[in-house]
Amino acid sequence: MSTTRHLINRQRRRQGVGGQPVPAARASGATGTEEALAGASRPPVGGPRAPAAPRTRAAGEAEGAGKAAGAKPAAMAGQGEGAGAAGTRRGGGKLLAPLLILCALTVLLGAFAGFAQSRAAALRDDPVRGNTALTDLARTSEIKGQAAQAVASLFSYDHAKPAAFESASKTLLTGKAVTQHRALFGDVLVQAGKQKTVITTTVTDSAVERIDGDRARVLIYADQSSVGTAGTENKTPQDQGVYAGAMLALDLLARDGRWLVEGIDTFGR
Repeated sequence: MSTTRHLINRQRRRQGVGGQPVPAARASGATGTEEALAGASRPPVGGPRAPAAPRTRAAGEAEGAGKAAGAKPAAMAGQGEGAGAAGTRRGGGKLLAPLLILCALTVLLGAFAGFAQSRAAALRDDPVRGNTALTDLARTSEIKGQAAQAVASLFSYDHAKPAAFESASKTLLTGKAVTQHRALFGDVLVQAGKQKTVITTTVTDSAVERIDGDRARVLIYADQSSVGTAGTENKTPQDQGVYAGAMLALDLLARDGRWLVEGIDTFGR
């Protein structure tokens, strides 16, 4: 027993002096109790270990915060990837919206252009739109003046100057108006020769109904008087003078700078 104790004591002294573990020599005659005591007194490999400090609440919170901080970058990384995908989708949506609007505007403008073209063609083909009687004031005034002169010459007759009437009918009439004028004045001329009648026609008002290129239509209002100058012994009350109003429409045709009468409309009279 003295040998075992001696070894243990020496080992303890060495630990106290150098702090280095010394493997205990096992004597051939050591018992199990001595080996247990030697193992209990042997320090762990790697030097003496300080006792663990007690775990406090603050330390636990700090450790939890550290773990949360360590997990945050990963979560943020996932959010970043999701945000990138969402940004890509939003970017694609922003590009698609203007394209759709542009396509819609193209369709609308095409439809409007087609409608405008068809409407313009309809307006050009409309006879009313081709009428320049209200827009070309200078030409309208010219037509009214020449129509008034033509009526005064064609519908007035002096038995003493028949040549003026004949000249007017030859120079101011064209087309079917020649026949119409002769039919209107056939019987009147026969009676005018016998009664030496003087017929005077004066235009009181006129209106250009239509001007379409080199053709026009004019509405005429006129006062007409007929007076016989034959001998008083054979005169009747009608020979003293007849006054009446007349309304007619003339179809005119422009030729060589003049407006000729190519149609006479007396509205059934």
